[in-house]
Amino acid sequence: MNWDLSALFDSIPEAEEFLKQAIFRAKEFEKKYKGRLYTLLPEEFLEAIKEYEEILENIGRSLTYIFLIFATDSSKGNLLAKFQDLATKAEEHLIWFELEFIHLPINKQEQFIKNSGIYKHYLIHLQEEAPYKLSEKEEKIMMKKELTSSSAFTRLFDETLSKLKFFFEGEYLSEEEILSKLYSPNRETRKKAQISLTLGLKPHQDLLSFIYNQIKKDWKINYLEIRGYEEPEDVRHLANRVSKKSVDALIKAVNENTDIVKEYYEIKKELLGYDTLYDYDRYAPIKLSNKTPQISFEEAKELVLNAFKNFSPIFYEIAKKAFDERWIDVYPKEGKRGGAFSHSATPAAHPYVLLNYTNQRRDIFTLAHELGHAIHQYLAREVGYLNQDTPLTTAETASIFAEMLLFEEIKKRLNKEELIETYAAKLEDIFATLFRQIVFTNFERRVHSFDELKPKDFNKIWMEENERMFKGSVVLTKNYEIWWSYIPHFIHSPFYCYAYSYAQLLVLSLYKLYKEGFNNFEEKYIKFLSQGGSIPPKKQFIELFNINIEKEDFWNKGIGVVKEMLNEFKGLANDYRK
Repeated sequence: MNWDLSALFDSIPEAEEFLKQAIFRAKEFEKKYKGRLYTLLPEEFLEAIKEYEEILENIGRSLTYIFLIFATDSSKGNLLAKFQDLATKAEEHLIWFELEFIHLPINKQEQFIKNSGIYKHYLIHLQEEAPYKLSEKEEKIMMKKELTSSSAFTRLFDETLSKLKFFFEGEYLSEEEILSKLYSPNRETRKKAQISLTLGLKPHQDLLSFIYNQIKKDWKINYLEIRGYEEPEDVRHLANRVSKKSVDALIKAVNENTDIVKEYYEIKKELLGYDTLYDYDRYAPIKLSNKTPQISFEEAKELVLNAFKNFSPIFYEIAKKAFDERWIDVYPKEGKRGGAFSHSATPAAHPYVLLNYTNQRRDIFTLAHELGHAIHQYLAREVGYLNQDTPLTTAETASIFAEMLLFEEIKKRLNKEELIETYAAKLEDIFATLFRQIVFTNFERRVHSFDELKPKDFNKIWMEENERMFKGSVVLTKNYEIWWSYIPHFIHSPFYCYAYSYAQLLVLSLYKLYKEGFNNFEEKYIKFLSQGGSIPPKKQFIELFNINIEKEDFWNKGIGVVKEMLNEFKGLANDYRK
């Protein structure tokens, strides 16, 4: 159950040579076109942008290959750094292209845009970013410094976390393995896992705080002081093609509805028979039936494929290819990074999915989630390398939709007790995607307002924001206060997390349309996924589904679906207690 990377390259030397050829092609492209865009006819500019895209795709293909190797073996960090350095050498000869375009007279830009086909919205987005772009010389300096600034600290974070071992009942476990113990039905096991995770992280608090402070400082210098954004998160909103107003409305709606979380955990406490729920009880499975929650990867595979087949033959066929052609690296192992992801790779290859499967029920939903990403990425190959990546706000749409499909599939096979267990697990997944990600965003907004924070400062803000969500329904122990320090999104992608919540509420609304029989839903949904990032999200959803994601009341409609699910869970729980 390891990746077959041959769709990219057969060896590291081959990938390295390919990247060196990209450097040569980038130099030739620069000689051919630099300083001449103004003189080009629209059809000549179209040929230029196609060549530009092809060179970037070749660079991306090489970097994808070495990144995937590093993701499963953190000892290969030196090779990753070498490839990143080579990629920078190539990109130095391409950086002028977008800058020269945005400095053309507006009428010339509009001529090119009118004749640009699938590149239209890509070029319009360049216009939107124009106020924050620097001169070519300055952009090259920024590109070179990136290797020793945030990307270097990100690598240090990844290598540090991947090497950590957590002592648990006589053996040393990886981060993923110890986190999986927090889902154990045995309370003592969960408590020991909580202590083990804390003890493993604690000696590294100064280092992890330092890394986060440097990420924050670099972000501030880069985007506020140099590029001129007003707020730390503005760059993310522009990349996501959403307004700050809509994000603020989302955050407000979620923060004002944390009673949903409180109510759920009060019910959970009763079903578990506890007087008090502690942080290590959050993911305790509600165990009312006699069935084991352990689920093998083969069982998970069957469940996910059936769920996808019931929705769409296209979903099913792509997911089956992922299994058959080894797009997936499945199990935890020494040196492998934690968590899960789906990497889009390039249109010439296919996506690659990383898992750390530990036979827990939540792992099935992770599988469905990442395969949803992979399906989205595979369909978006049609619009090319420059357009295939979607804004984060819609990048999570297919993944969360896939989870809902799996939830429907699993529900069919369950008795009342198992149904209660599964509803509880699904609600907790939604809370993790919706409410917890807004906790993360609230936390980020606060920590980015300070220049330098000590570990105790991070801890204090972390606890305050989590307590706002739980409202006393879960007691957060002192051990929990340092758990901000292993969250990779804070380091890899500041202000990424609200996109999960954005997508969660969006998907709940879309899924309701699907269940209510919205006209040609499957066809329109596949079309939406196939468009990748070639069309702004607001335009996509208005045209395909008649949804305006900029309206403030939109988010409360999604919250309403969560309330409906909670009421269904309450009904099941009340019947069971009778």
